[in-house]
Amino acid sequence: MKLNSLALMLTGAVSASLFSGSVLAKTEVDFWYSGGTKPQKMMTELITEFNASQDEYVIKPALQGNYTETYQKLQAGLASKTAPELVLLDPVYADAMRQRGLSRDLNTYMDAQFNFDDFVTAFRDQVTAEDGQVFGLPAYGTTQVFYYNKQVLAENGFKEEDLNTWQGVAKVAEKVTKRDEKGNTVFYGWEPMWGADNLIDAAFSNGARVISNDGKKVLIDSQEWVEVWDSFRTWIHDDEIMRIHYGGQGWEYWYKTIDDVMKDQALGYTGSSGDQGDLDFTKLAATTQPGWGSHPPAPQAGALIYVMPEGTDEKAAQGAFEFMQFYTSAEKTAAWSMFTGYIPVRTSAADVAEYKLFTEKNPQALIPLKQASSASPDFLDPTNGKIMDALRVAADQIQIQNVPAEKALKQAAKKAQRALDRVNRS
Repeated sequence: MKLNSLALMLTGAVSASLFSGSVLAKTEVDFWYSGGTKPQKMMTELITEFNASQDEYVIKPALQGNYTETYQKLQAGLASKTAPELVLLDPVYADAMRQRGLSRDLNTYMDAQFNFDDFVTAFRDQVTAEDGQVFGLPAYGTTQVFYYNKQVLAENGFKEEDLNTWQGVAKVAEKVTKRDEKGNTVFYGWEPMWGADNLIDAAFSNGARVISNDGKKVLIDSQEWVEVWDSFRTWIHDDEIMRIHYGGQGWEYWYKTIDDVMKDQALGYTGSSGDQGDLDFTKLAATTQPGWGSHPPAPQAGALIYVMPEGTDEKAAQGAFEFMQFYTSAEKTAAWSMFTGYIPVRTSAADVAEYKLFTEKNPQALIPLKQASSASPDFLDPTNGKIMDALRVAADQIQIQNVPAEKALKQAAKKAQRALDRVNRS
């Protein structure tokens, strides 16, 4: 009995040692990301699945408040050499990392089996620099589309085609807006999303450009911009047929906007393709963003981007790429799209049987793909974000403070031009 007990103890000790060694052998990969409720849930599931699928790496996720907070925290991490091996950024911040030489070139990690050519062309181009460097991988595609209450639109005598131009949207919004006995708006015709993005989309749909073709002049105070941005100021502040929610923690403003439509306080709103996972399409419908007057629609479309910062542990960096390869497979990107509403990043996702069946039953899932096929690429700021910062300030002045667009954009253009001049001189 004593020998058997001793043998069992030794066997247990060896097993424990082997188990402990196995755990210790796993290389930890720090990963910072942000996103809404559905993306958070799907990300957690995929991380858990990846960690269980192999014994070499373990992804250690850290949820951030939003993409701006992620980037701000990343700057501090890079300075203190505590940056993660993997970070999820929006296109502007991902390109800023490239411009500063702070992101790894993923060409060194790709082999023939990876098939980078399978990624959607627009998204692949977005992460490929002119010198051929691949400074990130598309995680999922996004564009902002229209969501509206089908019954309310029909009851007021309108059809989806009446939303094909922003002028048409304003006409519909004026008709469906409801006010109480004191004249206060209690049901809004439309709710653009807070920030510069919706305003930029509409300006692009009026033929606007951010920078001249020669790259020397900022154009954000041109008539194409002023006309569009001041129209939104009028609709929000003077006519009170549209409104925005702003401020709050993280994505609070976004969900308040969605709630207004879901709780019958607004006809519709302009929101992310990724909102589809949170919406009730027995009540709502989706359509592409409108054009401006006679101009065709030209809203932006792009991908959220995985970036591997320079200066991190080499072994952990390899693990970060292994996770990205797992995550961006046709099956996983199709599953991500079906669950969250975001656009899949690989063309071969269309061949996944489950995705084919899903889009047949849920035609709204094809709206972001339809829009992305003819959309403007996300503007990549050559001034490391200074032009976009100026546009964000101007958007807040117009949307929140009721500052005339000509004044706000003229101030923004001066700041942006100084930043562009510095870049061109250097």
